[in-house]
Amino acid sequence: MMTITDAPARTSAVIIGAGIVGNSLVHHLALLGWRDLVLVDKGPMPNPGGSTGHASNFVFPIEYSKMMFELTADSTEQYQALGVFTQSGGLEVARTPARMEELRRRCTQAKSWGIPAELLSPGEVNKLVPYLDESVILGGAHFPTVGVVDSLRAGTLMREQAQRSGALTVLAGTEVLGLSVTDGAGWAGGAGGRIRAVETSRGEIETENVVICCGVWSPRIARMAGARLALTPVVHQMISVGPIALFADTPGEISYPIVRDVDTNMYERQHGGDMEVGSYAHRPIVVPPDEIPSIEESVLSPTELPFTQDDFDPQLAQALELMPELLGDERAGIRYAINGLISMTPDGHPLLGEMPEVRGLWSAAASWIKEGPGCGRAVAELMSGRVPSIDVHEADAARFYPCQRTVAHGRARAREGFNKMYGIVHPAEQWESSRPVRVSPVYERERELGAVFYETAGWERPHWYASNETLLARYAGRVMERQAEWESRWWSPVINAEHLAMRDTCALVDLSAFAVLEISGPGALEAAQTLAVAQMNVAIGRVIYTSWLDETGGFRADLTVMRLAPDRFRVVTGGATGMSDAKWISDHLPAGAFLADLTSAWTTIGLWGPRARDVLASVTADDVSHAGFGFGTCRDIEIGGVVVLASRISYVGELGWELHVPIEQGARLWDTLWEAGRPHGLVPAGIGVYGTTGRLEKGYRAFGFELTQDYTLVEAGMTRPKVKEQAFIGRDAYLQQRAEPPCAVLCTLTVDSHASADGTPRYMLGGEPILSPAGERLVDAKGRPSYVTSAGSGPSVGRHLLMAYLPARHAVEGAPLLVEYMGEQYPVTVAVAGSTPLFDPENARVRS
Repeated sequence: MMTITDAPARTSAVIIGAGIVGNSLVHHLALLGWRDLVLVDKGPMPNPGGSTGHASNFVFPIEYSKMMFELTADSTEQYQALGVFTQSGGLEVARTPARMEELRRRCTQAKSWGIPAELLSPGEVNKLVPYLDESVILGGAHFPTVGVVDSLRAGTLMREQAQRSGALTVLAGTEVLGLSVTDGAGWAGGAGGRIRAVETSRGEIETENVVICCGVWSPRIARMAGARLALTPVVHQMISVGPIALFADTPGEISYPIVRDVDTNMYERQHGGDMEVGSYAHRPIVVPPDEIPSIEESVLSPTELPFTQDDFDPQLAQALELMPELLGDERAGIRYAINGLISMTPDGHPLLGEMPEVRGLWSAAASWIKEGPGCGRAVAELMSGRVPSIDVHEADAARFYPCQRTVAHGRARAREGFNKMYGIVHPAEQWESSRPVRVSPVYERERELGAVFYETAGWERPHWYASNETLLARYAGRVMERQAEWESRWWSPVINAEHLAMRDTCALVDLSAFAVLEISGPGALEAAQTLAVAQMNVAIGRVIYTSWLDETGGFRADLTVMRLAPDRFRVVTGGATGMSDAKWISDHLPAGAFLADLTSAWTTIGLWGPRARDVLASVTADDVSHAGFGFGTCRDIEIGGVVVLASRISYVGELGWELHVPIEQGARLWDTLWEAGRPHGLVPAGIGVYGTTGRLEKGYRAFGFELTQDYTLVEAGMTRPKVKEQAFIGRDAYLQQRAEPPCAVLCTLTVDSHASADGTPRYMLGGEPILSPAGERLVDAKGRPSYVTSAGSGPSVGRHLLMAYLPARHAVEGAPLLVEYMGEQYPVTVAVAGSTPLFDPENARVRS
């Protein structure tokens, strides 16, 4: 279809970038009723020169992230509906025993999501790919639903559908020169205000919505509005070898399965008469957005940079080893070779949704071909005020803190992450680059205690302490040691010893990574009521644990709120979701309500255990008895000359307090408690206790694990006796959910036997499928599969614990089921159906 040469004066939204995501976005916006859309790209149609134009275009369905799996599945369905998907099947081959173990894990994860997958012997791999030297490999995993797409054709079809509906004007060959923003102060810093217009080479376009869909150029466009986008362009090398004699008479683009030679960080796939070879093994090559050549300067396109042969030679040798006859044929040669640009983010996920700095500035960036249409649909739904069909909170464009949106941080993580693209990455594996960035006021104290630090939202958080190794002898036989290397990696039995010590005496926990947000002003109560399921019009000094819901009744957040004054509410939430939660608050503030991010001004130290009151009473003159300081309340107390906001709540099921203090006084508070606590058996405890062992024994749910958009308060066993009369987001949906019996129930399961086929005890880590006693997948009436949402030790109950949503008919206490782990099945029992904790079911300890 023809493009338009004159820019309209005003439009509902300007979408910048006509790659697979931009084209998908305009298509879905048009379907949702948007009109007067403008799609702008500096390049020509249908291939304007972005990463879509040189992508290898294959789609593997397997992902450990449920969100990425669902975005990929949605995209695949869209490609199939457009007639541009060719199913070829795909293989991941293993050269090492460690990789074979990883392939067993991947096939188990595939079963969780319902993806067909099968482990194959070298001979079975060779039958599917006869040109592969089976002596080089130990085996492989076959994913039959893998396929290739024509992404340029898909984009053209979607774009033209939007044009035919009368919703879209396309401005090809049009450069974006600037973004105009109205005056205003954004809570997250930056320009603030709202998008007003886009300045292009064809003139200014007034609009209240701009969507950045331009891949590797996205940070450059975001800067025009005073915003930072955590995206780094990186080179991915690719060559095309041909003509391949074997492919000469094969029909279509591809007739053989795609091969991922994952131990060498490479892939090989037929592309017509050629073999395409791509590598993620070469040195990381970062290209700043401002250094990407223009269309005029490019030999091929701006994202197809000159090939650097020296970087690729070692990988070519490995490809020849795997496919010697095919790639070593002297009649074939390298016919195409590029340093292709791709987008990377600090955590590997796309950037979707409205950016925090500027209203009306949206991101649909860092999406690859395999999830592009799904990302386009999700952003279109968000822009339309809808809850996305897929839970994309992990991809929220607002999720990163300012320190994570720096160029230096993005480049460091891109360099480290690039060579892990096909790596064997442990679920708990920690980043090494760009650390430390954020440290608590007691960081040096913790280093002296041998803290093993994990990173959350840039914060260094102790996961366990080497100084507590002496506890292993005290609790010998109860620390549930793990023999297998995989489960003991990024883990220590010291975590379980710290847990048992906390249960016996008390523990000090550094919670500085909490995000601390404050809602204030005459409209503060209205804001708090609108957000929270729980009643927020409570007495000053009350602490409220509450969920926040989206409009469909799914979980949006799970946190605590302290009412400090009639017009002041202190929100304490997890560090990983702090910025997203702040954006959610900001989006729903009524007139007269204001939001402040106090995270860097306050630190939080937890004190819990049966001796916690003894420790606290020894350092304060304030009444901290049960009668004088009841559970679920907060107030200022003085500890060692420091005024502390003490909050009596617990996430580990023990008596104790969260102690909030100005960050510059955090070390003094820690030292005071430490000295006072030693006679009472106080130990430092890490997040391994706080986030896993203590939580699981009490059946406490965690946002992003048990509490997601896909499940409800009813299914999670978190309903309250009454629903408050005041309006809150999701109330109507919640009332409907309460009126219906749940089709799934969140349960706690115990593992009955850990013995694997070779006798080594194995311990599930999360994500594994829950099966019937006959070994069949469990899927509820809404099509949701049962899988392990959280897993970990329960040292006080002596069992390895799993949490999972089960179809209602299987959620029966005492019922036997199976869990599959690394390709083997293990017996489990439903210990709890609902929210009653396994440990201290009467909750006597926390309320003592």
